[in-house]
Amino acid sequence: MNFDVVIVGAGPSGLTMGIRLAQLAQQKERELTICILEKGSEVGAHILSGAVLEPRTLNELIPDWKDKGAPLNVAVKSDKFLYLTRTGSISMPTPPQMHNHGNYIISLGNFCRWLAEQAEELGVEIFPGFAAAEILYDESGAVRGVATGDMGIGKDGKPGDNFEPGIELIGRQTIFAEGCRGSLTKQLMETFNLRDGVEPQTYGIGIKELWEVKPENHTEGSTLHTIGWPLKSDTYGGSFLYHIADNQVAVGFVIGLDYRNPHLNPYEEFQRFKNHPKIRPVFAGGKRISYGARAISEGGIQSIPKLTFAGGLLIGDTAGFLNVPKIKGTHTAMKSAMVAAEAVFELLPVEYDEENPGAALEATGYPQDLKNSWLWAELHKVRNIRPAFQKGLWMGLANGALESFILRGKAPWTLGHHKDHEQIGNIKDYAKIDYPKPDNEVSFDRNSSVFISGTFHEEDQPVHLRLKDDSVPISLNLAQYDAPEQRYCPAGVYEIIELDGEPRLQINAQNCVHCKTCDIKDPSQNINWVVPEGGGGPNYPNM
Repeated sequence: MNFDVVIVGAGPSGLTMGIRLAQLAQQKERELTICILEKGSEVGAHILSGAVLEPRTLNELIPDWKDKGAPLNVAVKSDKFLYLTRTGSISMPTPPQMHNHGNYIISLGNFCRWLAEQAEELGVEIFPGFAAAEILYDESGAVRGVATGDMGIGKDGKPGDNFEPGIELIGRQTIFAEGCRGSLTKQLMETFNLRDGVEPQTYGIGIKELWEVKPENHTEGSTLHTIGWPLKSDTYGGSFLYHIADNQVAVGFVIGLDYRNPHLNPYEEFQRFKNHPKIRPVFAGGKRISYGARAISEGGIQSIPKLTFAGGLLIGDTAGFLNVPKIKGTHTAMKSAMVAAEAVFELLPVEYDEENPGAALEATGYPQDLKNSWLWAELHKVRNIRPAFQKGLWMGLANGALESFILRGKAPWTLGHHKDHEQIGNIKDYAKIDYPKPDNEVSFDRNSSVFISGTFHEEDQPVHLRLKDDSVPISLNLAQYDAPEQRYCPAGVYEIIELDGEPRLQINAQNCVHCKTCDIKDPSQNINWVVPEGGGGPNYPNM
């Protein structure tokens, strides 16, 4: 199937890219064929975020979004920021980047579903349930499109009765909008050396639940962020509670994946957090509706790779445009897509070249246009805040105050990052953490959580969590780190079992919520996350 532009991923950036290209084609009266591939069963199925949306980019993209029924229904009315101790809390001034006046608490999944409607009205073709599994190259080495994965392949690697071959989607430009740690983007980084000369990307794992709480515990439009307990001061992280409509509260916990203690369990830290005396009363007597998890790119401007290559480019969180101190990435991801769309539109010839549909074009103007935009200025201003937390909470807070209130982003230096997988320590140097058992009222086990994520994979398919060396999980991970994959995975995918008297790693791939944490945190980078059959994975409602 031939298109002018093929977009991989129907998240905020991919959909914005499609919309802006279609708008430009309409304005200039040009024919432009655009398709968007989405590996989830529907648009929004795999979308997970807090989320508080800053509507700046939306105002630029669709100025009449209110008239078009955009699902921005809960304006932020109050912000609160707490430092938690084990039994109490200290109220802290809300950092300037976290002031949310004029912003909206939303379901990012529902927002993407609405964006998809706007894209389709403009003629963009969207194909949910099709996972881009392979990058296609032309004879010169330029990207010419992608191929979707074969369907109906059994665990033995052979086609089954329901086999359907993948489809090649060829475009003059292929846009990668896969979100954090995209599996194809990771390949592009290596093929085109896109990370040369930039800092390593650093990540966090975000775990979220959606609750329906008692009316007396609900204050629509209020936001609360916390730092401190249950994390120690050497571990970066914190929480959010966002009160949305209909007595619902979105609660989440984020932990930087540069943590050192191999015994740390992000999921259990989240469950422990909900039992804090300041937090538990919000959820007491309530009902948990949904659960999910997702890695996020925290590196900031110094970790953004080279964005273009022959035949395509990167946009959104797959490139790392999150504003960490602001705890927002949707408006920046969308802005990167708008800038990219305008560069691509100018690049593409008016007439389709039938003889050379995958002509090697590189939108070299895109990076410079980004640097001239408000997006680059916004990220540059906060570039030194996240890296300082590598020295611990107190150094991070002190530096954050210095950067925010005195230097205001004008420091003559830029701090660097380290690689997350290299930070984990040996078990002999760290004490085990005693996590309480779930009470099934406010805290729960992982299996019951995965159940309400709507996660489903066809079980008779090749495991999509590939080990480069089958011996490493026992010889290295278990021996030196007590198999940390058992803990850092928020879905219970990895399990050490005993077989014939010997330990063995069992991979429960059907539990995977596609968070990519294993691909990031594995100490020897032995785990390679690839896409399963299209349509598999979580099915998040209202997340």
